[in-house]
Amino acid sequence: MRRLLAALLLACGSLSALAGEKLSSAPLFAATLFDLDNKAVAFAAYRGKPLIVNFWARWCPPCRVEIPELVQVQTRHKARGVEVIGISLESDAPPVRDFAKAYDINYTVLLTRDKGVALLQALGNAKAGLPYTVVLNRRGEIVGSKLGAMNGAELEAAAAAALQ
Repeated sequence: MRRLLAALLLACGSLSALAGEKLSSAPLFAATLFDLDNKAVAFAAYRGKPLIVNFWARWCPPCRVEIPELVQVQTRHKARGVEVIGISLESDAPPVRDFAKAYDINYTVLLTRDKGVALLQALGNAKAGLPYTVVLNRRGEIVGSKLGAMNGAELEAAAAAALQ
């Protein structure tokens, strides 16, 4: 059923399959980001995991709408190995940490500092719009992406695609 849902959403264009243009995940895995305690985190540590990577910012209204759905997906799929990673385009950890607490974010939140726009563009988001989500399978391949907020059904499809 999950594969069928993923196939339907990909077919409808809700989650781009990226079949024609293969985006490389290399820029993401080469990135050094920062956790909510301002400690450097090599994104390469997430290699080999099915990932839903969501780029966002506190000041982005659609990002705020999407967060509860991301929390639910993390809760439902963590046991299966899917990991949601929120990558904030901000530089200052304390306000992001307070925001994450206020929104009950239960997934990893990392900050790009000044490298966010370049990373978004390297991952196929030429205009660096938010929110932007990329879905990676265990082999580190980008298997889908979407510019704009994702709803629950789209995130379920993303989780299914990450697990394939």
